[in-house]
Amino acid sequence: MKHLICIALLCLSTTMFAQSKYLTKTGTVGFEASVPSFEEVKATNSAVTAVINTDNGEFAALVLVKGFRFKNALMEEHFNENYAESDTYPKASFKGKIKDFELSKLTNQSQNFKISGALTFHGKTNQFNDLDVKISKDNEIINISGNFKTLASNFDIKIPKIVRNKIAEDVLVTFNFKLIKK
Repeated sequence: MKHLICIALLCLSTTMFAQSKYLTKTGTVGFEASVPSFEEVKATNSAVTAVINTDNGEFAALVLVKGFRFKNALMEEHFNENYAESDTYPKASFKGKIKDFELSKLTNQSQNFKISGALTFHGKTNQFNDLDVKISKDNEIINISGNFKTLASNFDIKIPKIVRNKIAEDVLVTFNFKLIKK
């Protein structure tokens, strides 16, 4: 009988723990480093995995770098081979925490929050503090979106002199996640 009670409690606690996680494998991360009067330098990855722990506001996202799609196939090839070096650095990740996150206070109207955490890309990790994010909850889906700017040089991305005037050093990163209860 003791074993049956222990097993029941273990199953219940596992179920309760799982309810505090929301997950997606179809999140979207994009970036743009375009310069006016030149070809658009913009890509999107729509197969990003992200998870939020609704008990404490911890958030993590994982991007497969080769999943970024450009309008121009040659630009995509150059990005993977020369800039991101995606064979050497196949993944990018973000791990952070949303300040003052409370699941019970989310509504279907977007609310502003701040997130701080570490972004790892191209083998380099940089800390970001108080990035703006918008979060809402519609039924059992948590929506998290936002954007921020960073510099290519912060991640040791070297832009060759020959194309330096065609690619911005400032990179606008956008993200959008629709996370479902796990």
